[in-house]
Amino acid sequence: MLSRSEGGFAPTRSALIQIAFVLVLAFVVYEGAATALAHMRAHHIPYDFGFWSQRAGFDIDQRLIPYSFTSTYGRAFFVGLLNTLLVAAVGIVCASLLGFAIGAARLSPNFVVAKCAAIYVEALRNVPLLLQILFWYNAVLKALPVPRASIALPGHIFLNNRGLFVPWPTFSPLGISIPVFHGFNFSGGTKLSPEFVALTLSLILYTAAFIAEIVRAGIAGVPKGQGEAARALGLNAAQTRKFVVVPQALRLIIPPLTSQYLNLFKNSSLAVFIGYPDLVQIFTGTVLNQTGAAVPVIAVTMAVYLFVSLVGSLAMNLYNRRILGVAR
Repeated sequence: MLSRSEGGFAPTRSALIQIAFVLVLAFVVYEGAATALAHMRAHHIPYDFGFWSQRAGFDIDQRLIPYSFTSTYGRAFFVGLLNTLLVAAVGIVCASLLGFAIGAARLSPNFVVAKCAAIYVEALRNVPLLLQILFWYNAVLKALPVPRASIALPGHIFLNNRGLFVPWPTFSPLGISIPVFHGFNFSGGTKLSPEFVALTLSLILYTAAFIAEIVRAGIAGVPKGQGEAARALGLNAAQTRKFVVVPQALRLIIPPLTSQYLNLFKNSSLAVFIGYPDLVQIFTGTVLNQTGAAVPVIAVTMAVYLFVSLVGSLAMNLYNRRILGVAR
């Protein structure tokens, strides 16, 4: 047993140990950074952001903001970032809808529907995502017909080996631009590149399998007595799910769902394997190769992924807290 005097010194000794650890850690980080900086200076490796405003000299096929080969590396960074956010946004929305539908199907009393949903989940989540991306890109989309023999889908949508052509709104004049075959390719509307379609479709199908299991577990985690009590009060099956089961299931679904959203965002970096111009492919690929500024380029890219992940996690935690407050 510690004496009173020994117990009084314990907090002070613990504080001194923590201060010493922090000082040692700071010294190691400083020495490492100084050594790396000296090495880069000796080998003339860029270590600052002087390249940011320099001319990029390369073009990017898919872009959401104006960009040309005369634009700067900084502009290329934002083009890649927006392409990454586009894939993540479309993927999260579509994967959520598909995942919730399959999760509900897993609990269906219909034997065929439940088994088909189970087969989908087991097949998709046990195959590496990279293989699925390569499958959709090389085995499916590249094997599509040429533009002249495009597959016509409802709504003036056309699919061929150059991508998916869909109608697109115009604002000057106000209307809708419809893709029309002219010469050797389509004009009008907007084009979704095969790289974008393959990457987004793979992320949706893969992530939906995990979301389906989260939804199934969340709904199954609601006590059966809750549903029985709702029906005893006169609610029908749809009202019971809407007002009783789903609100309580969301408390179990939101935390693991947040992890799946963050995984989808980070998995979008696999775009580099099929050449989709996302942040990693543009900034840590083309820009890094041209400038040689490895440390600032990779540090910025890592900081972007970290920042977006933390903001997304914070938003989902706030939403989960709101759900908990409503459910009380």
